[in-house]
Amino acid sequence: MLSVPLPRSSALGRTELVGLATLAGLVATMQFSIAAAQIFLGISSLCWLALHLARSTEVEGPPFFWPLAAYAAVTLLSAGFSLDPAVSVTDCKQLFLFLLVPVVYDFARGSRADTMLTIIISVGAASAFVGIVQYGVLNYDNLGRRMQGTLSHWMTYSGTLMLVICASVARLLFGSRDRLWAAFVLPALLVSLALTLTRGAWIGAAAGAGVLLLIKDVRLTLLVPVVAALVLVVAPDELSSRVNSLGNMSDPTTRDRVAMLEAGVAIIRDHPLTGVGPDMIGRVYPDYRTASAVQANNPHLHNVPLQIAAERGLPALAVWVVFVVSAMAGLWRLLKDRRARPLAAAGLGAMVAMLAAGLTEYNFGDSEFLMLLLVMITLPFAAARDGGRPR
Repeated sequence: MLSVPLPRSSALGRTELVGLATLAGLVATMQFSIAAAQIFLGISSLCWLALHLARSTEVEGPPFFWPLAAYAAVTLLSAGFSLDPAVSVTDCKQLFLFLLVPVVYDFARGSRADTMLTIIISVGAASAFVGIVQYGVLNYDNLGRRMQGTLSHWMTYSGTLMLVICASVARLLFGSRDRLWAAFVLPALLVSLALTLTRGAWIGAAAGAGVLLLIKDVRLTLLVPVVAALVLVVAPDELSSRVNSLGNMSDPTTRDRVAMLEAGVAIIRDHPLTGVGPDMIGRVYPDYRTASAVQANNPHLHNVPLQIAAERGLPALAVWVVFVVSAMAGLWRLLKDRRARPLAAAGLGAMVAMLAAGLTEYNFGDSEFLMLLLVMITLPFAAARDGGRPR
């Protein structure tokens, strides 16, 4: 007996169309305006929820979504035991961004996922151009006045550029279409990232792109030092100075990172189970600040695992590690899927870059960066769906 697909309700069809359109709007604006992106996320999430309620379907997501949901639950528990629960619970509003995973998983399935990655790369290229203009024309060319592109802070800007570089390299190495566009915009992305003078993002981009080159062909990894050497040859003095300061303990920011590491270990020792609570590091840091510290206070510890453990406790760190392992294992498996391979490579590169850069910056707590990361690691799982169901 032949099964005939039932026509979709026009109301549900319009709801899904609005959800898809607002998701595209979110992907297009998250590198420019966090406010606009969050508005689009709110509308898209409402459409996603309305469709699930109307169809009485269960919430679906990639395997890593469930550890991520558990991480949200542990975070809320930590907020309840915080030194100031009211402040910590308010800070937990960022957990709303985790809804991006099931929303992207449902609305960006199949070939739509490739379109979303194209938007990410294209918007990233425009953002890189803005940053280059800031550097070359508006004199955002030193540590006291650093280019921030289309975002509010150079750390956020460099972090998003880092992820878009991974997306471009992945499409160039593993894609079957739009490779020329990725090759065209990649130099601008690399130049813009270099000019941000952000060492952690440099290391993250090198790690993410290096892993992708290694997966494609181990001989291609020789390109990383070659590109780095070429950049140094033509680099302005300020950039060369930043490169030379890597690992130099006489550099004040490097020395302060070490002091934050010592303070974070002490905080974890005193608050191992639930931490001091979200958004509480700035309140307790002066009590744990070592004599070698440069800054009188720091709102976070510039290290993702350290920040999570000190702020939310060791159980939260353990759940976060499960999320990371689950995401990377799933992305690795999807490298074998022809339709999802370029997207899986982009997601894998993004995760490696996040982890590498996250040793010197709390990028997982940056909303703009987190939104882009979550979209990129969910797209390959959405691409591997056929007719709304996983293959």
